Amino acid sequence: MRGLLKLTWLEIRIFVREPLGFVAAVGIPLVMFLVLGRSVSPGTDHSARTTQFLAQDLPLFVSIFISINAALSLIAVMSIYREGGILKRLRATPLRPAVILGAHVLVKLVFTGISLLLVVLAGRRFYPVPLHAHVAGFALAVVVTTLAILCMGFIVASMVGTARFAQLIGSVIFYPMLVVSGMFVPLSSMPRPLAVIGTALPMSHAVALLRGAWVGAGWPVLLPDLGALVLTIVICLALTIRVFRWE
Repeated sequence: MRGLLKLTWLEIRIFVREPLGFVAAVGIPLVMFLVLGRSVSPGTDHSARTTQFLAQDLPLFVSIFISINAALSLIAVMSIYREGGILKRLRATPLRPAVILGAHVLVKLVFTGISLLLVVLAGRRFYPVPLHAHVAGFALAVVVTTLAILCMGFIVASMVGTARFAQLIGSVIFYPMLVVSGMFVPLSSMPRPLAVIGTALPMSHAVALLRGAWVGAGWPVLLPDLGALVLTIVICLALTIRVFRWE
């Protein structure tokens, strides 16, 4: 545990020293949330659709964007560390592989939490409508969602050959999944082939879990989506053990 905490703290310090990465992780989601929220003000359009967009859809999109952003950062860091021989040197230390990779997961969870906290605090002051989320359930949903996406990120990081294209490849994988997840268009309104694909992908369960937790749906209702994400985590961890490349 001590080794995990020390490595996590070291990685946090390294991450903060990279201003572009820190701004991308913390600043961009906050600016996106406020700019989009202020540009679609209910003062000019009192429709129920606009109110739902501001009170539910936009916060959910920003939340899952933060999780995807964390995974893309993870993919880039793993690729850079592999190319620089850092992963190989870490693997040669007494630290177990689970500790080395787990430290990076904790770092991303920390900055995901910071990003969401800043969004909530800024939203209370600058957002055009009040947000009524069930905080405890939604926080748990965000943690599970982020863990699932990060675990998928390890699989992507294992396939990426060079750090130069790491985030591009990750984006090509994650954002199309988000398009067919039901985030923007309900799965029931999509063409059947797209709906089938979307339902089979973990991102649709992440969106459903976040949406349900936001409005306070009971956990028995959310259990299928929660179970799908937990299964995703287990499968991706098993695959990571087999395919992750340290050099």
